Amino acid sequence: MVDSLPPELGRFCLIKPLGEGAQASVWLAHDPLLDREVAVKLLKPQSADDTEGHGGSVDQWLHEARAVSRLTHPNIVPVFEADTQAGHSYLVFEYVSGGTLSQRLRSGPRPSTAEAVTWMLGILDGLAAAHAAGLVHRDLKPSNILLDAQGRPRVMDFGIAARMSTDAQGPLRIVGTPSYLSPEAARGAAPHPQMDVFAAAVILAEMLSGRRLNHDVDPWRSVRRVQTTDLTLPPDLDASVDDALRAIVQRGLARDAAERWPSAAQMREALAAWLRPVADTTMDAPQDAPVLDFLLRRMRHKSDFPALSDAIVRIQRLTQSESESLASLSNEILKDVALTQKLLRVVNTVQYRHAGGGGISTVSRAVALIGFAGIRNLALSLVLLERMENKSHARRLREEYLRSLMAAALARELCPNPREAEEAFLGAMFHHLGRSLTEFYFPEEAEAVRRLVSPAEAGQPGVPEEAASVHVLGMSYEALGLGVARQWGLPEALQRSMCRPAGEVPQRALEEGAERQRWLARASNDMADLLLETPPEQAHARLHAMAQRHARALGLTAEAFEDAVDSARRQLTQIIEALELNLPRDSRAQRLLLPLTPAPDDSLTVHELTPTLALDRTHASTASTPAERATELLAAGVQDITDAMVENFQLNAVLRMILETIYRSLGFRRVIVALRDARGQTLIGRLGVGRDVERLAPLLRVDLTLQPPDLFGAVCLKGADTLIQDARAPNIAARLPAWFKGDLQAQSFLVLPLMVKGAPLGLIYADHAQAHAVALADKELSLLRTLRNQAVMAFRQSTG
Repeated sequence: MVDSLPPELGRFCLIKPLGEGAQASVWLAHDPLLDREVAVKLLKPQSADDTEGHGGSVDQWLHEARAVSRLTHPNIVPVFEADTQAGHSYLVFEYVSGGTLSQRLRSGPRPSTAEAVTWMLGILDGLAAAHAAGLVHRDLKPSNILLDAQGRPRVMDFGIAARMSTDAQGPLRIVGTPSYLSPEAARGAAPHPQMDVFAAAVILAEMLSGRRLNHDVDPWRSVRRVQTTDLTLPPDLDASVDDALRAIVQRGLARDAAERWPSAAQMREALAAWLRPVADTTMDAPQDAPVLDFLLRRMRHKSDFPALSDAIVRIQRLTQSESESLASLSNEILKDVALTQKLLRVVNTVQYRHAGGGGISTVSRAVALIGFAGIRNLALSLVLLERMENKSHARRLREEYLRSLMAAALARELCPNPREAEEAFLGAMFHHLGRSLTEFYFPEEAEAVRRLVSPAEAGQPGVPEEAASVHVLGMSYEALGLGVARQWGLPEALQRSMCRPAGEVPQRALEEGAERQRWLARASNDMADLLLETPPEQAHARLHAMAQRHARALGLTAEAFEDAVDSARRQLTQIIEALELNLPRDSRAQRLLLPLTPAPDDSLTVHELTPTLALDRTHASTASTPAERATELLAAGVQDITDAMVENFQLNAVLRMILETIYRSLGFRRVIVALRDARGQTLIGRLGVGRDVERLAPLLRVDLTLQPPDLFGAVCLKGADTLIQDARAPNIAARLPAWFKGDLQAQSFLVLPLMVKGAPLGLIYADHAQAHAVALADKELSLLRTLRNQAVMAFRQSTG
C-alpha cells in the first residue's frame, strides 16, 4: 500500500505514514492551499471493495463522511474533506499531534479514576454533539480517541458513522470493532446513539480496570458473548471506584438498551455529578483537610460566625423537611427581630407585593404567599447581610453581598423552569461562598488574593483567582466554600451547583439538571462580576458578548440575558431602597444599578462575536440614519477583527466575527461562508449566522465546472462582488441553481467571492427575504470588501 501511493493525492502532499490498520492507513500530509498539516486517512482498495465494516459502498462512505465534516466540537477531530482521487478514497482530518488513548493505556501508567472519568466527560461531550446532529459513530474505541497536547480527548474516525434511523428495513450488516460492539449492534440493528453509549461504558471500564472487557482472539466469540452475557466491571478495582461510579458504568453496559443511559449527555451528567465532589471538592483530600479545619477554627473565633452558621442550618433544615409547617419557618424567622424587619421590608417591594394583592405585614403571610423556597432564599441572603453590617470593612462586604445577590437574581430570571428557579437563585448566590467568607472573616487575605489577581504594577501578569487563593489561604476559594457548605448541611445538589464548571462553554444545549444549574450559576456570577468590575460605558458590549458565549448551552438568546440583567437590576434597586443601604457615589456597587446602554465605542474583543451597536430600535445610537448606523457597525467590526488577527486567533472565530458583523450591520436574514472542496471544483457552505444556518449552510454548493456557469459560478470565477436586488427578475431567475431555488431561496442576496491568486477559494453569501431590501452605499461596499479581504487574510495567516 505504502509503495503504491503517489506523493500527492489531489492537492495534498503526503509526508509520512502515521499508522496503518486492517482497513485504512493514516498519513501526515500538507495542504498547500491553506498551508497547514493535516491527517489523511486512505481506505485500502480491498476495503473499498468489501463494504462490510463501512455500512455501504465507497460512495455511501464518502457521503456520510461529508455529513460528519459539518460537525464542529472541541472534543471531535473535524473532517475537513472526503474524496476519491486516482482510485484512492480518503478523508482529510485536522492533524492532532498527540497519541491515541489506546497508546496511552498500553504505555501506562494507568490513569487515575478521576483522570479516566474526566477523559470520558470529554468523549461523551463529543458524542452528544454528534448525536444532536443525527450521527452515530458506530466504531468508538480507544484507538479512535486522540489525546491532544493539552490532554483533551478528541473523538476521531467517524468514517463509518451513520445517520440515525427508525425505519425498520430488516437487519443490517454488523458494523464496528467486536470488542466494543453493543448487543444490538452485534445483531445488526440500525444505528442508534445508545450503541455509542455502550462503547463509551466499555472504554471507561477498561480505563478503570486496566483490562480488556470483551476481548477474544476469535472476534466472533466477542460478538456472540456481548449478545448473551452481561459485561461487568471486575470486582478488584481501586478503592476510588466506589459503588456510585460502578453503578454509572454498569448502567452504560446494560445489555437491554431500555435499561442503559438514554443518551450520552445523561451519562455525562451522571459522571460529572460523581466527579465533582472527588475532583473539585479538594477539601476531602488529605492535604486540604488540615487547612480547612484551621480556617474553620479561625472563623469560629469570630463573634458572629457561630450565630451565622446556626441561623443558616436552622433555616435550611426547616425548608428541606417535609414534616415542618409554614408556622415553623415563620417562627424561626421571627426569633431574629432584625431579620424579620428586613424580610418584611423586602417582601413589600414591587417585586413581591403583587403576590398578596397589597401590603404584607406578617412573616406567616409572606411564607404562605411567596413559598418556602422564596422565603428561604430571602432569609439566607438577609442573614449574610445582617452579619456583616458592623464590620470595619463593611463597604467591601456590601459590594460583595450585592454582587452575589445580583448573580442570584440573574440566575432566577434566566431559569426557564419555574420549579427550579429558586434553586438556581440559591446555587448562584452561594457559587462564590468561599470568596465571600474570606472577605467577611479574613479581609487581609482577601486583599492579598486581589493583589495577585490584579497586580498594581503595570505590565505584570495576574494570577488566576483559584491559584491565588490556594497560595494565600492554602486552599482554593471553591474548596473553602464547599467545606463550609458541608458543615452547614446544605443539600448535595446545592453543593454541586457551587462547583464552577471548568473549560469552554459547551456548544450543545444542556438538559435540565445538575450540569445546567452549574453552568447557569457560572454564567450569572461571571456577568455579575463583569458588571461590578467594568466601567459602565463598556459593560453593554462585554456583557452581550458573554451572553452569546453562554446562549446556546443554556438554550437562551443573547437578548434574554439583557432582559434578565434589566429585571435583576430593578429587583436589586428595590431591595437596596427597602433595606436603606446607602451606597456612596463612588461605590462600585452603583454599577450594578445602572441600565445597560450601548456606547458609541462599544467594540469587539478577540473572542467576542457581538457587533458594536445593537440594531434594536430601543437602544440609542449616535448615528442618525440606518446607513450611518450600518457604517458604524461595519467600521468597528473591521477594526476589531484587525486587532484580533494581530493576536493568536482561531480561523473559525475570525470568520464568525466577520459573518456576525455583516449580519447585524445590514439586517440580512442569514450570512454563510462557503469554501472550496478537495478537488477545487465546488464551493460548499461551511458555517454561518442567522436563521436556520446549521441546516441550510451545507445546501449551498457552487459547481465551478458547469458550462455555461450558473449565476453563482460566474460571479466566483470572475471574482465580481455582486448584489442581486430582485432574484425574481427573468434574466436572474434563469441562471439560479437548483439548490438556491429550494430552502435557501431569497429575493435579494449579496455574493462576495474569496479569491486567492486569481482563483476562487470560497465566497461570503448574505441574503434577505424581500426584494430591494439591501441598499449599499460606496462606503458600506468598501467596508464589506475589507471584511472579505480580512477573511482571505485569515486563511493565509491561520497556520502562520
